[in-house]
Amino acid sequence: MANETYLLNRKTPRAEQEIFADLTALCVSPGYVHALAYLCYRDNTMSYADEMTEADMVKQFNPSQLIRIEINTLIGLMVKAEVDWRLPTPQVLQEYLDTTERLLEELHDSMSGDMYRGVTPEVVSSGTFDPFRQGKAFREPIFYGGESAYSFQYLDLAARRYASDAPWLLKQRGFTISDSCTVAKAIDRVVDGHFVDVRKRMRKLHPDEWTMLPIYTVTVAEVAAQSLLAVELTERVLSAFTLPAGNRNSSFHAPHEFNAISATPLLRMPTGDFVSLQSYALAEALYDTPYYWMFEDKAYRPILAKNRGDFTESFASERLGLVFGGERVYANVDIWETKAKKAGEIDVLVVWGNRAIVVQAKSKRLTLEARKGNDQAIRDDFKKSVQDAYDQAIECSQCLGEKRFTLTDVSGREIVLPYELKEIYVFCVVSDHYPALSFQARQFLSTVTVPRIQPPLVMDVFTLDAMTEMLQSPLGFLSYVNRRANYADKILASQELTILAYHLKHNIWVDSGVSLFLADDISAGLDIAMTVRRTGIAGAATPSGILTRLNKTTLLGRIIKEIEARPEPAIIELGFFLLALSEDSVKEVSHAIDRLAALARADGKHHDLTLGYGVCEAGLTVHCNNYSASIAALHLQSHCKIRKYKEKASRWFGLCVDPAGPSIRFGISLYYTWVQIDAMDEVTRDMQTSMPTVALKPLLQGKILRKKIGPNDQCPCGSGRKHKKCCRP
Repeated sequence: MANETYLLNRKTPRAEQEIFADLTALCVSPGYVHALAYLCYRDNTMSYADEMTEADMVKQFNPSQLIRIEINTLIGLMVKAEVDWRLPTPQVLQEYLDTTERLLEELHDSMSGDMYRGVTPEVVSSGTFDPFRQGKAFREPIFYGGESAYSFQYLDLAARRYASDAPWLLKQRGFTISDSCTVAKAIDRVVDGHFVDVRKRMRKLHPDEWTMLPIYTVTVAEVAAQSLLAVELTERVLSAFTLPAGNRNSSFHAPHEFNAISATPLLRMPTGDFVSLQSYALAEALYDTPYYWMFEDKAYRPILAKNRGDFTESFASERLGLVFGGERVYANVDIWETKAKKAGEIDVLVVWGNRAIVVQAKSKRLTLEARKGNDQAIRDDFKKSVQDAYDQAIECSQCLGEKRFTLTDVSGREIVLPYELKEIYVFCVVSDHYPALSFQARQFLSTVTVPRIQPPLVMDVFTLDAMTEMLQSPLGFLSYVNRRANYADKILASQELTILAYHLKHNIWVDSGVSLFLADDISAGLDIAMTVRRTGIAGAATPSGILTRLNKTTLLGRIIKEIEARPEPAIIELGFFLLALSEDSVKEVSHAIDRLAALARADGKHHDLTLGYGVCEAGLTVHCNNYSASIAALHLQSHCKIRKYKEKASRWFGLCVDPAGPSIRFGISLYYTWVQIDAMDEVTRDMQTSMPTVALKPLLQGKILRKKIGPNDQCPCGSGRKHKKCCRP
């Protein structure tokens, strides 16, 4: 009842068009461009000392700051009249800033309230009201969800995306997109230099003369010098992404309508200089705009479409190869039911041990009508870009491992699966930035439950890029994919990168009956790491969390590496289990195994340790000895079966360690439902329960009571049997 009252008593905001009209009148005011320059300086600039830290990055998530899509909207409204470049007085400038922030906040409130507008008390109290099933509910997340890719990703991927189109671009435009990316990076360097110079000059000026606009003003000569490209080539690139003279952005009447500034974000001053207020906007334009140039050439459209598809598939294949190795990644896989009958096609297939990833890629953009909140357009776009990819992936995944189907790679060679597949992960990948993609997938994606096939992951190429950059370990990558897929309905975030960032920091785990809502600022560590790796600035290239605590210097980190070197089904399961441990458990278990190995080296005897993890209904038994492989395997298998039964666990893992390393000899995993058995009750009657990790402290301190175990003494493994009939070799 409280929720119903809240919904019905919401304050009705002004109509969106009325607010937008007020914003337009403000933006075409004399000298408003100087207010925009200040807003860009205030909200799009990040300063740091010797290296960028999370504290520096978190400042960018201040809710009082304008986001880039809002600034782009203001620029688009400003150019609806001829730009007045005169500098207003400080008082007028402050009025512009105050009014801008008030109107933008009001616009956001109006857009957010769209889903409730016109809703009657009867509808709300019916119990069936779901505002998120309406197209208009997506207008706000689509409009404000424009920053789920990094600017350097746009530049890096744009050069690759249009590489095959270079002949057309050179002939029709006189430059390649690689040239354009070089120019964009040069503009950034010029602007960076202006920050220092302009602020120095301002100290010598009267406050009435202060303006940030010179920071963002560049000349052709400056950019050419930084890019090392010819002046003529540099000017061609700059002009191609500059709003044409006389263009008044006439189609931009509402937030979701086409804004010419998105395609041509640069402005040209009467002096001939160029103004680049947002480097992010230029990077995004380099990724998107060339497509429309080429699309206008009807004869070139088939080639354009093929190149888009090839880019998405080759990019996904290359990035996944970085994680799993190129020999385990196959592009353009055909599935044959007979030699003459094709059953399906997989864009990219990854096979690692008894796991597989099936990638289906699409190159479909969100249309303008969908951005406006047209319900049918949103659903149609989603079907063409995501649902169709998912349906195709499911159809192909069901064929994997079936004897009547044969797989062949792009060269026609047969692909033989090394093991029976236990899990298949479905990736639906789109090549364009697709606003509110995760949100739409939660609402619209129709899925089916099929044995072995996990819930799908829906992402764009930018998310896949970040995932493969930060999770370059096969086990680490699949561990995240598994949990992300199975927690799809429990995690709420504005963008997929936020969820990845949370995992990197906290090792994502969601208890049953619990939902997790993640704020964007959790991604600060990931943002820094990606920026450091791709742009070379000073900072932490690896965010603190799972990547730092399970590194190769720890025993468990080395064990993970060994498992990945030989991805056998039994030890893959063990690897997933180890990666799910908490930070404290990782440290304690790693140190405990080191201690066991030290004891085994000192006395040459068998030592073991068993730990139970009730929260995940699992446990781990570690044996450290020099027994022959057959005897060691028999003892570990027996011990794990007994321990699993005693703990009534659904799964149990065993690890046999060579004390000399210590290094992994082999592992086992037991997965089956617990069933009461009288004989096992008798065997485990006197067995102690497994040790919780908090009980490891005496072991880590070396304070274990060591006494000689006789053949008729109870076996120290806890089985309850005599030592000579259990673990004694």
